[in-house]
Amino acid sequence: MNIASDIAGVPLREDARTMGLVGVAHGTSHFFHMLLPPLFPLFIQDFGYSYSELGLLVTTFFVVSGIGQALAGFLVDRIGARPVLFAAMACFVAAALATAAANGYAGLMLAAALAGLGNSPFHPVDFTILNKRVSPPRLGHAFSVHGITGNLGWAAAPVFMASISTASGSWRIAAACAGGWALLVLGLLIANRDAVDDRAGHRADDAVRAAAGGGQPAEHSLAFLKLPSVWLCFSYFFWSTCSLSAIQSFASPALQQMYGLPFAITSLVVTGFMLLSAAGMVVGGFLAARAERLERIIGACLCGAAVLLALVASGAMPGLVAAALAAFAGFGTGLAGPSRDMLIKRAAPPGATGRVYGTVYSGLDLGFAIGAPIFGFVLDHGAPSGVFYGAALMLLMAVASASLVGMRIARMRVASTVAT
Repeated sequence: MNIASDIAGVPLREDARTMGLVGVAHGTSHFFHMLLPPLFPLFIQDFGYSYSELGLLVTTFFVVSGIGQALAGFLVDRIGARPVLFAAMACFVAAALATAAANGYAGLMLAAALAGLGNSPFHPVDFTILNKRVSPPRLGHAFSVHGITGNLGWAAAPVFMASISTASGSWRIAAACAGGWALLVLGLLIANRDAVDDRAGHRADDAVRAAAGGGQPAEHSLAFLKLPSVWLCFSYFFWSTCSLSAIQSFASPALQQMYGLPFAITSLVVTGFMLLSAAGMVVGGFLAARAERLERIIGACLCGAAVLLALVASGAMPGLVAAALAAFAGFGTGLAGPSRDMLIKRAAPPGATGRVYGTVYSGLDLGFAIGAPIFGFVLDHGAPSGVFYGAALMLLMAVASASLVGMRIARMRVASTVAT
């Protein structure tokens, strides 16, 4: 059987269906990253918490998610991605209901932990399904769709939560409605469960592994942890997510303090950042599908975003211009997204997709867990420009990590060519 030609002949409709379902699920996971942060002003009003205390809710979410994500990769490789996906969506429903019922900090901590548990399997689940079911020529676009829907989830959450809270006069009703959305998505996934069944996928990775194995004994399931590229990818996610946590959680109050802009304007910055990031990912999918040196695309895009954030931090322009530049920085991070995901695929050994993505993407959770309280502390102590300077510096650190990964992959390809 010619596996390459079989995969090349997969109808677009089949690939698009899988991409769409995984995208909706991924967008929902990102929506639940923002289940609590849009409600922070209302929690301050009702409970009197500080930004540092609220930042610890974000830390709880991402500590649970990060630990769970590394473990979920092994679970996905063992039992398959689909049942783990269903369980994760059920956790989101429980998290929303816990938020709606919360009467204090302990209740909000429970909601954050449940949402983190639901979020934990998503990257090993998503990328395992995409790598198994989507034909290789369309993988760049699949990663683009995956990133776009995630950013749309981030962008939708503040608008969804704030508008329902305002219209109903209750943040509890907004939380309950978020649970209704997760339940609806769970029903959609169950109804289309055949399209997200990674155990019945094309198994291109399995074919590659079988061809490369040549009767050699199988490596230990933890052997991938010895690869420097895995830990460099982990560090990339850590640095880039520290930057994102600054923008996502504290760009709005920082702009208010620096430029005196009203909340009605600054609250749109995060939504604008995410929407422009999604637009960047549309273009980034085409770049990733054609590029050999993916780290160069990542470096150029993230450096451009860092420059924009540093300009915002300088305080040297009118407030509305600063808000627009902060939002436009999202376009640069979005352009880099598909290249980042393709770079990880190239760095992952065959047959370890779930484990590698689980480990690498736990850097994202660690970045959020550490970044949120640090930037909350910076804001509490009267240094709003530090939010943007810090975000820019973190992007430059991410560029360094991606460059090292790309250099290692290029050296391995040269060595392989020489050996053959």
